[in-house]
Amino acid sequence: MAIDPIAELDSLLVPIDGSEASLRALAVACEIARRRKTCTVSAVHVIEVPRRLPIEADIVAELERGERILERAEAVAKEHGVQLDGDLLQAREAGPAIVDEATERGAGAIVMGVDYHRPHGAFQLGRLPQYALVHAPCEVWLIRYPPEGAIDEAAGAGAPDASRDESGDAR
Repeated sequence: MAIDPIAELDSLLVPIDGSEASLRALAVACEIARRRKTCTVSAVHVIEVPRRLPIEADIVAELERGERILERAEAVAKEHGVQLDGDLLQAREAGPAIVDEATERGAGAIVMGVDYHRPHGAFQLGRLPQYALVHAPCEVWLIRYPPEGAIDEAAGAGAPDASRDESGDAR
């Protein structure tokens, strides 16, 4: 009997920051929900409020940016035929806010898209994925996308260079 890893999932929470990786992770979550039919998807954008401001401060530019990000998320969900529950939160740090939201909603999994970052030569996870992996009360799915251009480079690696002969020497 095959194990179905998504059979018992009834809700997915996707942190959205406007990056391509977060929107692609949302698309994955929406596709799972569409296939499962009983699974819901929530997208959450967290505005990190500096400590010098009250937590409920109106940071107009960030609120407008957050609304635009959620509109893009709703468009992704619509493309997959899924109803999206989108929320805009304000918190001191995104990690605890996402984990608290997952706990409150009873999410079966937090689904995060992770960009490929190598700031000091080695791959590094950001604060949010690290926090979620340690503290989330549910499954945490990280989808790490390849570095920009890596797919194009890999596709070209197997094809011979037209300017070189079979030995690799320039013609």
